[in-house]
Amino acid sequence: MVDVTGQYRRYQREIDESILEVVRSGAYINGPAVKNFERSVEAYLGVKHAIGCASGTDALQIALMALGVGPGDEVITTTFTFVATTETIALLGATPVYVDIDPKTFNLDVTQIQEKITPRTRAIIPVHLFGQPCDITAVMEIANQNGLSVIEDAAQALGATWDGHKVCGFGAISAISYYPSKNLGAFGDAGMMVTNDDVLAERIRSIANHGANKTYHHDRLGVNSRLDSIQAAILGVKLKYLDEWNATRARAASLYSKLFAAHANKIQTPFVDPRAESIWHQYSLLIHGDRDTLAAKLKTAGVPHNIYYPIPLHLQPAYAAYGTRQGDFPVAEHTAKHILALPMHSELTDEDVEYIADRVIEAISS
Repeated sequence: MVDVTGQYRRYQREIDESILEVVRSGAYINGPAVKNFERSVEAYLGVKHAIGCASGTDALQIALMALGVGPGDEVITTTFTFVATTETIALLGATPVYVDIDPKTFNLDVTQIQEKITPRTRAIIPVHLFGQPCDITAVMEIANQNGLSVIEDAAQALGATWDGHKVCGFGAISAISYYPSKNLGAFGDAGMMVTNDDVLAERIRSIANHGANKTYHHDRLGVNSRLDSIQAAILGVKLKYLDEWNATRARAASLYSKLFAAHANKIQTPFVDPRAESIWHQYSLLIHGDRDTLAAKLKTAGVPHNIYYPIPLHLQPAYAAYGTRQGDFPVAEHTAKHILALPMHSELTDEDVEYIADRVIEAISS
């Protein structure tokens, strides 16, 4: 699904040297590599503050903490995403309130947000799913009209744009993941929070550092969540090539869709909103028929594939206490039964894409 070792081999000399530089310096925690990478991301995104942390999940939790979300509060989000989005809300004692998804983009359906707002609503977390931005303009309009904060979950979308502007600059805070399989992936867990608000930036830094701005002086409840210096050094090298890699993914996605165009009766290729530029974290088909039979045939043919996501969050046992049940979000439930992701990464060649597409077409035609 993702060729992380192939990518490493292409840039091995630069990456190895960046790691050794940290090792030689002994600055393993909050060293120059971290500060340099944070500044590089600020420049790349055109934002004031980029603050490293230990993971994308931590980034979401710290963002919620910085906004004061806690017991009794509600946070509106999508039911069709990775569990971290809901998990962090629940861990803080708040209640996740779901909306269904758009059947074309798989992002949250912005037309359903307003009806979910109550006096207890504190924030909205839209997810830029699979690398495609959601309609963040509409989300921000609703949030501003109702006095709500927005946390952009950009774990899968670093470099994506909406109306010509990179995501991560719209909401109060944005959360980024550098998990190894992401478009910009570390060699382990790593994450980041982004904001243009000076006050929030100070609060985020403090929370991520045990609630302290000064050693042994703890002004608020915090956590221990640092971006490791070695990971920051690796990411600093890789960031220089991110736009090139995203363009490679876009070409692969375009070729996939072209090859599948004659089979629209059996598979739905990804739709890209004309206002958006996706960075193609995933290339996910919607199968008109038996998805699991197709998956079994691809396994036999040796073609990697995956399902993101087989069970919507409102149907996960861990979140049964919030009162949602089968049938509440029909589009997400249908999508979960029919979605199938194909390999998508920076090392894909046209020949790779053609081979994979041929196997898929053979499988749906037999």
